[in-house]
Amino acid sequence: MGDATSLPASTHRHQTPCIPPSSRAPCSSLAPSKPTPEPKRTPAVPLTPPSSLTPVSQQAKRSRSPTTPNSPRTKPRSQSAILLLTDVFGLNLLQNKLLADSFARAGYLTLVPDLFAGSPAPSDINDPASANFSIPAFLAAHQPPVTDPIIASAISHLRGSLNISSIAAAGYCFGGRYALRVVNASPGGADVAFAAHPSLLTDEEISGVEKPVSVAAADRDELLTAARRAEVEGLLLGAGGRYQVGVYGGTPHGFAVRANYSVESERFGKEGAFLQAVGWFDEFLVGRG
Repeated sequence: MGDATSLPASTHRHQTPCIPPSSRAPCSSLAPSKPTPEPKRTPAVPLTPPSSLTPVSQQAKRSRSPTTPNSPRTKPRSQSAILLLTDVFGLNLLQNKLLADSFARAGYLTLVPDLFAGSPAPSDINDPASANFSIPAFLAAHQPPVTDPIIASAISHLRGSLNISSIAAAGYCFGGRYALRVVNASPGGADVAFAAHPSLLTDEEISGVEKPVSVAAADRDELLTAARRAEVEGLLLGAGGRYQVGVYGGTPHGFAVRANYSVESERFGKEGAFLQAVGWFDEFLVGRG
C-alpha cells in the first residue's frame, strides 16, 4: 500500500486465514460446492469501480451515510470509524464488501485497507485453477513486518486526514490477529477491537491487550479449537482488560464472513457476530449517552 492518501481501499459510511496452513483440504469457510447465495448486495452508496483507485479521502466524502444522519444511533458515531481488516481473500471477496456496507449503515465510517497489494488469495483455493497457489508462501509474504505498516498507515490516514478521534479494529480470520496487534500498538493504535474466528494469534499478542476486545468464535473451528479458545479466554482474563468471548454453536471457521444461509445456525451466527461487534463498539468506542 502506498501513502494513505492513495490507499487502494474501500471506504464507506451509511489474519487468520480461512485456510488450514499445512493442507489444501477444503475449508468450511471457503465457497461450498453448492453455496446458498446471501441476499443481493444493495450498498448504501455506489462502490468505486474496481478499476478506479480513487483516493480514500474522496471516497469517504461520497460515502458518508445519507440515512438518518442525526438519529440517536448515528450522530454520536460521527467522529468514530471502523478499520475493517479482512480475511486472506481481501477486497476481491463480495462478502467483505458486504461487511463494510453493513458497518457503514450502522453509522460508522468504514475503511478497508488492501492488505495484500492487490493480490489476495483466490476466492476458492480448491478450484483447479488455483492449483499453483501456495498457502505457506502466501502467509510467509504477509507476516507482521509487512502487514503492520499497512495498518499503521491506514490508522494515520483516519486520524490525520479524516480527523477521526476514535477507531475500532474489526478483524476477520487473517485480520483477526491484526485487530489485536493494532489495539496493542502504542502510540497511535486502535481504541477497541473485535476479532471473528481469529487464528495464528500468539500468546504475547493476546496477553498484551489492555483495551476492550471482543471475540466471536465458531464451535467447529479447525484453526481456533476449543482447547485454544479456552487458552485465549484465560489470557484475556489475565490481561485484566474488558473482554468478551462469544461462541456460536453450529458454525465453522469463517462463519462471520461466509455463512451458508441455508443453514440456520450459520445464518444466525453471522448476524449475531455482526451485532456483537456493533454493540461492543457502541459501548466502548462511542459510549452510551
